[in-house]
Amino acid sequence: MYNFLLHLHSGFRYLVMLLVVVAILVAFVGWFGKKSYIDGNRKLNLFAMISVHTQFLIGLILYFVSPFVQFTSNTMKDATARYWTMEHAVMMLFAIILITVGHSRSKKAVLHEAKFRAIAISYSLALLVIVVAILQSGRGLFGTS
Repeated sequence: MYNFLLHLHSGFRYLVMLLVVVAILVAFVGWFGKKSYIDGNRKLNLFAMISVHTQFLIGLILYFVSPFVQFTSNTMKDATARYWTMEHAVMMLFAIILITVGHSRSKKAVLHEAKFRAIAISYSLALLVIVVAILQSGRGLFGTS
């Protein structure tokens, strides 16, 4: 079960990253290009948010079956155990909060520019946190597992 979840979580990240990057690019083009915020924009942003939440749920299940997650007195002393037990989960949760708040703000905004701006800023900050969290694992953005 662990290997299946690990490969699912690792593979699904590419779809998540693709949707988030595309949502960011479309948001910046819409924001600076003074475009109209259409239903397609809303759906793209929603699918990006749903994919991030789905990835988090897969990761949460993986968290409880992973041999790298440890709850011992030495966890905080061991960099690998600390990363997988605390740092990765907290950083990803923070990124999800940024995306969720940005999506919510875009829904509440009235002006098209404000909708695009909310997505562009919050999703970009979240992507930065996600990239840093992945790079801290030492596995690289396009590495295995």
